[in-house]
Amino acid sequence: MTAITAALVKELRDRTSAGMTDCKKALEATGGDLDKAAEKLRMDGMAKADKKGSRVAAEGVIALAEGADAVAMVELNSETDFVSKGDDFKAFVQKVAEVALAQRPADMEALLKLDGGQGALDEQRRAMVAKIGENITIRRFVVVPKSDGDIAHYVHGSKIGVVVAMKQGVAELARDIAMHVAASSPRFLDANAVPEDVLAAERKIIEAQSAEQAAGKPAEIVAKMMEGKVRKFVSEITLVGQPFVKNPDQTVGQLLQASNAEVAAFVRFAVGEGIEREATDFAAEVAAQAGL
Repeated sequence: MTAITAALVKELRDRTSAGMTDCKKALEATGGDLDKAAEKLRMDGMAKADKKGSRVAAEGVIALAEGADAVAMVELNSETDFVSKGDDFKAFVQKVAEVALAQRPADMEALLKLDGGQGALDEQRRAMVAKIGENITIRRFVVVPKSDGDIAHYVHGSKIGVVVAMKQGVAELARDIAMHVAASSPRFLDANAVPEDVLAAERKIIEAQSAEQAAGKPAEIVAKMMEGKVRKFVSEITLVGQPFVKNPDQTVGQLLQASNAEVAAFVRFAVGEGIEREATDFAAEVAAQAGL
């Protein structure tokens, strides 16, 4: 059995980045064998990471990687904003974006299995969970291929990311469109892209809200009134129907037409959107931890 010296503990800590106490315990459990202690720390860390996997991670950052023919965008989540601001966290999400761009995986399962330079991306993620003590998730990714025009991307404060591929149009216009998408959050490109079930659901809402206004009016007038409200709804949720943020007197569609341009596709990620966050009482949490 090798003597557990301070130097040995420090060597294991430098090698694994684990806490001093954990390193000492691992060395004691393995008779001072550095390799076995490092493996024990790794396995213990993975076990801890799995236990944290059910905790809500709704903070995080968006990262992008740009290539000659495509742009990859990734959302990486943590439990707290503090962790998401760390250099290791930011470096990891950038690595994930670069791997996604280079390898073009078919889905999240395939992405997690890809080698990120220090093992599979999911293994690296779990190691971060064990080290940091928070649940960390690679929530989603997309690789947007370049179309016949330019492709542009925009990140607002690391919390909102947008990629816009132009079917026809220059890079400067594409970036303006990307900034508009970040600010106005259109759900669809144009009216043809709006699913019928979305329109049907909105029609029901409009009918319910307009019941009193429709009372006593001719059926054709009511129908026109309803369709007008549906058209307004469609313009609000589609990129080409929205007022352009830099010139609200002009729609994005009118801007594109005047510029002889066309958008092929766009994708917008906002950190934590759609995640149900846990309501927490911070004062109660502190009191509980203090045993009060």
